[in-house]
Amino acid sequence: MAGSAHGHTPAAWTGVTITFIGFCIAGVSMVAVNPLGFWAGMAVTLLGGVVGLAMKAAGLGMPKQQAIRVQAAASAAKPVPAEATAS
Repeated sequence: MAGSAHGHTPAAWTGVTITFIGFCIAGVSMVAVNPLGFWAGMAVTLLGGVVGLAMKAAGLGMPKQQAIRVQAAASAAKPVPAEATAS
């Protein structure tokens, strides 16, 4: 994962942070038996995904060409299973 640069963008960090906060709100509200707080947390969780996608569309995510190169490099670095080489 370290070589793939997966998620190292402002869009990814912001989306995940907002989603995590929403998850925490929903979790605390479940324990406190607060249905309104739970649904508010779920709304914040969904908002995190929307914000992340909007930031990616605004150019703060990983560019498509870089993503394709990273995926190609990651698949090339995977070891070939022994079953595939023995015929």
